Amino acid sequence: MKATVSGTEVRTGGITLHNLQKRYGSAVAVDDVSLSVSPGEFISLLGPSGSGKTTTLMMIAGFEMPDSGQVLLDDKDITRLPPHRRELGVIFQNYALFPHMTVAENVAYPLRMRRMAKAEIETRVRRILDQVHLGALASRYPHQMSGGQQQRVAIARALVFDPPVLLLDEPLGALDKKLREHLRNEIKTLHKEVGKTMIYVTHDQDEALAMSDRVAVMHEGRIRQVSAPKDVYRWPADLFVAGFVGEVNLIPIMLKSGTVHGPAGEILPAPSWQDVDRDATLCVRPEHLHLEVSAGSSDGIQGRISGMTFVGDATIFEFRSEAGLQLLSKVLNVSAKRMPEVGDPCVASWAANDATILTE
Repeated sequence: MKATVSGTEVRTGGITLHNLQKRYGSAVAVDDVSLSVSPGEFISLLGPSGSGKTTTLMMIAGFEMPDSGQVLLDDKDITRLPPHRRELGVIFQNYALFPHMTVAENVAYPLRMRRMAKAEIETRVRRILDQVHLGALASRYPHQMSGGQQQRVAIARALVFDPPVLLLDEPLGALDKKLREHLRNEIKTLHKEVGKTMIYVTHDQDEALAMSDRVAVMHEGRIRQVSAPKDVYRWPADLFVAGFVGEVNLIPIMLKSGTVHGPAGEILPAPSWQDVDRDATLCVRPEHLHLEVSAGSSDGIQGRISGMTFVGDATIFEFRSEAGLQLLSKVLNVSAKRMPEVGDPCVASWAANDATILTE
């Protein structure tokens, strides 16, 4: 996508990947990846170590060359351009700040490399530091700052030359949990303020779900699903996505005409399905699996509470069915509600719309 103002091309930050492939020897790191990122979109590449997400990001940045395929920026092929000619902002996990430079000098560095006028450099540095709430710390050195402050310096340096796209490679990975949660909210807010296209690599599903407009889940060099965070979580495309993104109960089922049968032959609540005599898997998130204390027969899966774990705002119940199936139920800790106890006979059930059928 391109726009023009008075005949001058304006970069809008649309990224398109066409059939990217990257090998290291006989190992395939990225295998036929195609993806379109809209201008101003925040998209996360989510996956475990070795899934190909960082290699994909490095090919967008120009630090790795694909064996085949294309990288387009606003419909322009940049596949073979060196990194400095792509004009993309990049933030690494270790921040890569110059220890002998002050905050202001670190942020000014990309502008000095572009031989910008001194007055313009000072104006831009002051403006971006105020935007990331570091204006008062301009004269400090990196070692005099916290990890979170250093991260903000790295973001300011990546944004100061006004790139159309910001690439972030596990930028919060070195921080503790509380600070990560704080900074992910700051990055999300900053995205709304600056309107830049952001492509964010992470193995942390909470980060991806909380920050992104869309999530691209990667595994073994391929994209398995690209959807809004809610859709990835509620309606996973396959068993890998279901198991990687959040906790999930995977129940072996038999699809019959109009009905879904569980391990003991019981009829289970599930979305409508037309296939006949086919094995499949029913996916139900723990917070959607309800346990009703009952010694009698009832619709659902019969069994008993075999364990429980208090996790603060909720309790995780372990349920063992009469057929030996192990399931989890997450119940918010509400004082007025009677909780089951270990050993109680229960029936596990869920709403049909809260379940997903996977046939792979």
